[in-house]
Amino acid sequence: MPTYEYRCFICEKQFEQFQRITDPSLTECVHCGGKVKRLISGGAGLLFKGSGFYITDYRSESYKKDASRDKPPQAKVKSSSSKDTKSSGSGEKSPGGS
Repeated sequence: MPTYEYRCFICEKQFEQFQRITDPSLTECVHCGGKVKRLISGGAGLLFKGSGFYITDYRSESYKKDASRDKPPQAKVKSSSSKDTKSSGSGEKSPGGS
């Protein structure tokens, strides 16, 4: 809920009031009952504390599924074949060969 600031014309006190956006503005001072005016304020800034927040932290499962389909396929790394590992150059002859 937003916080609105008011100032009284009679006692000149300034106070804050938590109200819904749809609620009507206050007309009476909470201190003396005099007429009040709602002030224009800059509002409160957002403060992010902690390790941080990322846009992908709260993605829906359907979004994640669609995003995984859009990714390009991963290139497969070729593993060395068994023939390459036998010819290690240790001086041993392979069976049946010269």
